[in-house]
Amino acid sequence: MGIRVLIADDHKIMLAGLRSLLEKQTDIEVVAEAENGRKAVQCAMDNKPDVVVMDVSMPDLNGIEATKQIVASLPDTRVIALSMHSDKRFVMGMLQAGASGYLLKDCASQELANAIFQVADGKKYLSPEITGVVIDDFLLGASSEKVATPTSLLSAREREVLQLIAEGWSTKQIASHLYVSIKTIETHRRQIMKKLDLHTIADLTKYAIREGLTSIE
Repeated sequence: MGIRVLIADDHKIMLAGLRSLLEKQTDIEVVAEAENGRKAVQCAMDNKPDVVVMDVSMPDLNGIEATKQIVASLPDTRVIALSMHSDKRFVMGMLQAGASGYLLKDCASQELANAIFQVADGKKYLSPEITGVVIDDFLLGASSEKVATPTSLLSAREREVLQLIAEGWSTKQIASHLYVSIKTIETHRRQIMKKLDLHTIADLTKYAIREGLTSIE
């Protein structure tokens, strides 16, 4: 039986390209696609793939938060980050979330296939460009414990709400989307502002983009 793979990316062309490349591999089967992190989590729960190829910057729920949820619920599923970002925030964020690999989107298709085979076998895989980022982080002494950032003060739900606020969702829309009351979202927003010492929606948006919770794409 081949390796069952879920691919998650918010660009349809990228999804189609990844599916085409991976389906050329005789031992890889693409079982589902997702265009945002929240759908990736749901598709993972439904399909229980061996490997998830996860974009980092996605709307609704970013790849870091989606990876945390998938790894927590499906310990046998491995996640590989496939991103255009080599910035330390994204690399260490994904690895700390539980990803088993990290590749840049300009990698060769065979490298992605090799990474899938490797992580499916219980190993780790980092592209050469990413290895340097991880080594630098280790040498700076940050690898032994998670890098403390203001965002780490937020709960998982608060990070979800912050991302949606930054993406322009209204309080009513967020409440409906997350199946909670408007009052609950208002409470989350107040707590987020208090914890981050930010006082306007514009400030929250700029912060979310700067910290990689969402992108300006």
